[in-house]
Amino acid sequence: MLEFAEWLQTTRLSVGLRAVDAWSIPVLQSIHILMIGVVFVSVLVVALRVLGRMRTDQPLPDVVSRFAPWLWGGLTVMLLTGALRGIAEPVRQVTTLSFWLKMALIVVGVVVAAAFQRSVRAKTASGAAVAPSGATKAFAGVTIVLWLAIIFLGRAIGYDYEIWGELSPVHAGSAE
Repeated sequence: MLEFAEWLQTTRLSVGLRAVDAWSIPVLQSIHILMIGVVFVSVLVVALRVLGRMRTDQPLPDVVSRFAPWLWGGLTVMLLTGALRGIAEPVRQVTTLSFWLKMALIVVGVVVAAAFQRSVRAKTASGAAVAPSGATKAFAGVTIVLWLAIIFLGRAIGYDYEIWGELSPVHAGSAE
């Protein structure tokens, strides 16, 4: 993976992203972090509705419909800015355990969100009541923890060796 990252860092796009100006990477990072906030709040509101802690005056399908565009739009921009950051600084990104754990959890988070929305739509279309079961409520709590872990791991990328020690592929002293 290191060889690929080193090659990617020499590509025209990678060099161009770093050379545009001193602000290109911080701007990408700022947009990325903002979108993580949008995604997390969207997930949080729906999860809190499932748990009966927020927006209980509104039917669950309405809450899901209201926040789904924010979730998917924020996720799209987040993935785009994350990919551009990964291209701009591939060695820093893909050579860390935190990065790969974050990517795995994002895949899980996207699958969970899509499955949950599909389930709510199917129940709504069939006319069935959309009352969260105990398992659904437990899963909502797990989903909140999942997205908090994604946020933590994103921040941990720059401190990979300090956090993971020998588990980290980053060599001591080379972590930023």
